[in-house]
Amino acid sequence: MDASRTATPTAQSTTTSAAANTPADHQLVTQIDFARAGIITDAMRTVAEAEHRNPEYIRERVARGTIAIPANVRHLAAGLKPAGVGEGLSTKVNVNLGISGDVANADVEWEKVHTAERLGADAIMDLSNSGKTRFFRQQLVAETPLMVGTVPMYDAIGYMEKPLVKLTKDDLLETVRAHAEDGVDFLTIHCGINRSVIKTFKETGRVMNIVSRGGSLLFGWMEVTGNENPFYEYYDEVLEICHEYDVTISLGDSCRSGCLYDANDAAETAEMIELGKLAKRAWDAGVQVMIEGPGHMAINEIAANVTMEKRLCHGAPYYVLGPLVTDIGVGYDHITAAIGGAISASAGADFLCYVTPAEHLCLPDADDVREGLIATKIAAHAADIAKGIPHARDLDDRMGDARRRLDWNEMWNYALDPDTARARYEASPASTEGTCTMCGKMCAVRTVNKVFEGTTIDLGAE
Repeated sequence: MDASRTATPTAQSTTTSAAANTPADHQLVTQIDFARAGIITDAMRTVAEAEHRNPEYIRERVARGTIAIPANVRHLAAGLKPAGVGEGLSTKVNVNLGISGDVANADVEWEKVHTAERLGADAIMDLSNSGKTRFFRQQLVAETPLMVGTVPMYDAIGYMEKPLVKLTKDDLLETVRAHAEDGVDFLTIHCGINRSVIKTFKETGRVMNIVSRGGSLLFGWMEVTGNENPFYEYYDEVLEICHEYDVTISLGDSCRSGCLYDANDAAETAEMIELGKLAKRAWDAGVQVMIEGPGHMAINEIAANVTMEKRLCHGAPYYVLGPLVTDIGVGYDHITAAIGGAISASAGADFLCYVTPAEHLCLPDADDVREGLIATKIAAHAADIAKGIPHARDLDDRMGDARRRLDWNEMWNYALDPDTARARYEASPASTEGTCTMCGKMCAVRTVNKVFEGTTIDLGAE
């Protein structure tokens, strides 16, 4: 194994008194390797500082698998700022972007990247699915400090220059390795849709069938070839690649619900049972894990779904798309997803994948990214307050105090999207200083301030 493939995070330190359960001849590469050996890494310290937690709190949960720190050793070397996903940590938010076969403008995708960075996304998933995507992926890893995720199945056809049904297991594993070598921090791999799950799917039926892009490709491949899902059959080889670079495996939910009717059905549940088994195998191999979750789900079913994931998947971090709480919010699905995201995160989900107003309609542009990201960050933040995440409410309390003092410039500092807030305020100037055009002189805050200041309340006939 050459040196470029054995790089590990630098300056590992602080061996704790925790008993190591790593074999003596096992090379420490991944965050979970170090955690189980009782070692607090620089990445764990960075996460602890950001989350206002003790480093040992982070180490212990990384060792158990209830916290993941997606941090490819190559991205760490290139400037990744490590972030933690999981138990007791702030809810993270992911932005999807990438070219499609119909819209392939790299400049627009970079505008989305910069929007995501500016507005505080925690991760970016490059879902490019057309042509040669490697240069963009490599440049993304080189330039962004955010976690980067990809879905190798999307890239396999273009990367190998073969039609879907001609792909072999070696082709798919080679694509996985290419993404790992490029420094990707977490890979969505649809390992759970095996022959058993497909049998359940066919026997029970659904309204929307399979809406996962990667899941549908594998379903089609399996149906045409008659073979088992290669990612399931050769899972140990996938784990070897992930361990070599400390890639977190994000176990994809091929059978996620694409409409309310299909939520929490037999197919989705059967796959989650498989994902729980695969999570334990990954941990045994020293690979960090996240579990991906549903797309559409009624409000009253969300909490039970999160509880089921935590039970069946042994507390592994839960990464959810929305969920969208109604099927008829087309054009406003950033709102339907934010509602579901707030509920799922407050119930224990750890990572929210944003949804934009373009969902179900078209490839999102930079404005869609901004709206989807802000809506999802609101959902994540609201959930963190409900969960009692340390210091989650600090900015809210400061905002309340700034509003009492009518200090608008200070308010912008606490806003999730200060540019939009300031622009809306300045576009409609009030005639009375310190107020806005909603209430003007009749601003309740201004009136009460004047009472307490002992100054004249200047309201009446004018």
